[in-house]
Amino acid sequence: MATGAAAVIAKARREIQHEFFSHDAVRADRAIDFDPSRHVQRRVFERWRHAGIIRRESNGRYWLDVVAYDVDLRQRHNRLRIAVLVIVGLLALGIVTGLVNVGRP
Repeated sequence: MATGAAAVIAKARREIQHEFFSHDAVRADRAIDFDPSRHVQRRVFERWRHAGIIRRESNGRYWLDVVAYDVDLRQRHNRLRIAVLVIVGLLALGIVTGLVNVGRP
């Protein structure tokens, strides 16, 4: 279930990112109208607005701040990397201490 939810959120991120990049809406003078079509897109869009990744102009149009987007992407990748390393470390510790049996009946 969690994997499915993560996939839906990742798809919404890609769709929003694609919309802005395909219209070259990466500067204030190239802002576009954007209305998220699905609930999950709305949630990602609002999260990115609050994080400063999506910026709103006075005319109600939006643009994607590439620097903020890159910082957010790197932070998400770092969190994932740390989580994987912790899991691998715990598994290795379990094998070394004998708490985890590998290949023994």
